[in-house]
Amino acid sequence: MNNQDVKNLKKRYLVWLYKTTKEAFDKYERKFTQVDIDTDILVEMEKELLGSYLPHEKDALQKHINDFQRYIEDKERACSDLRDQGKKKNPEFIFLEIKLNAVEKVITKELGRRGLERIKSLYEIEMTERILRSIEH
Repeated sequence: MNNQDVKNLKKRYLVWLYKTTKEAFDKYERKFTQVDIDTDILVEMEKELLGSYLPHEKDALQKHINDFQRYIEDKERACSDLRDQGKKKNPEFIFLEIKLNAVEKVITKELGRRGLERIKSLYEIEMTERILRSIEH
């Protein structure tokens, strides 16, 4: 096996390691970002409700908005329970955060800063394509 083959094997392993670690870490973090976005959406919906709707339409819409607000509150509690256990952070979350940082440092060491940026970019492209390809059943 020549040096290029060894380098390619290391690169593929680092890509796999980044992907699997990032996916596991994102399971925690994405819920918090979803709550942030959902809250922004709720604010925009409430502003829209103040628009030119008839009173009976506003009442019907307000019920759906209230349901969405409860959904956000439930999601916020669930993700806090997932990431935080009482006053302590979940050890698995801490481990994944440490591991992801370590993987990124090793990628930078082996492939350089551009290599890390490329792997991150490929990961984001793949995750976005998964979302766009998904079909609701």
